[in-house]
Amino acid sequence: MPKNDNMLAILWMLNSGEKWTAKQISEKLEVNIRTVYRYIDALCSSGVPIIADPGHHGGYSLLHHFIRAPLLFDMEEKKTLLHAAVFAKEAGYPLSDSLENATSKLKMYSNEQQESTLNHQLTGFEVINRMISPSNQLILAELEHAVEQEISVEMDYRTNHEEKPKNRIIDPYGIVYWNNKWYTVAFCHLRNEIRSFRVDRILLIKRTQLIFKRPEAFSSREFFMKNLLPDLMGKKGLISLIIEGRPEALDELSMHWFFGHHLKERTSNQAIFLFEEKSIHSSVPYFLLSYGKSIRIIEPQSVKDRLVAIATELMEYYQH
Repeated sequence: MPKNDNMLAILWMLNSGEKWTAKQISEKLEVNIRTVYRYIDALCSSGVPIIADPGHHGGYSLLHHFIRAPLLFDMEEKKTLLHAAVFAKEAGYPLSDSLENATSKLKMYSNEQQESTLNHQLTGFEVINRMISPSNQLILAELEHAVEQEISVEMDYRTNHEEKPKNRIIDPYGIVYWNNKWYTVAFCHLRNEIRSFRVDRILLIKRTQLIFKRPEAFSSREFFMKNLLPDLMGKKGLISLIIEGRPEALDELSMHWFFGHHLKERTSNQAIFLFEEKSIHSSVPYFLLSYGKSIRIIEPQSVKDRLVAIATELMEYYQH
């Protein structure tokens, strides 16, 4: 570990309020005890008030918890950061090596009791998410670099309705994690517009020599959500979808990210949603089919007819 990191580590250890002997510090940092003495002298010379108590129960400590900078966290803050790291790792966070180093330092710069407590808290905290492939993590890392440095990238991208990928140059404005998938929001040179691209559909990516300037105050999140869930306020021609059913099924529908956006009214045994005609006859029936007999479509009749048609097609498909 570099000298500066070791000296910072000593400050973290002393800031815990415990006394540390030179031998304990050397074992913790895996350095020679004489090196510890040099670090302590350097810290004292820089103005850090380190107290050295001699004797059997002696050791080094800080005067009245000298350091209270934001970089030094209390136990609750450390636990929170470690838990957040678990979420990030399970989501396929691209800078996994740096994340691992950061969490290791959080635990390292604690005394034995604190480290034991943190490990115990992590043991009882689990996050289960979809596995992300190593290739996707590499692509995410490239995108993160491109977003930070404002460098255009060239990629081979395949949409869900195309067999062969298309080569595109994009200016990545940001990265979004949504519904267990990673996306990049970028200006597409091929389409000459800002679009969102699923990371798992990027087959190949490489940096270019082109640079770009992200628009001021641009929010990848706002752009992504606006395209995902269009504003229905004031739109004409919306169709009411009235559903009755079990309360738990209606609860689940009402809290779903898509249906919840279209919810107009909810009672104990009924939910009313407002949809555009295109979606109410395309994606909506397929989603409702999974609820089986736990719900019943009251109106419109066209949605019921569409459900019957889909069920009939499936039955005929599996009978042959």
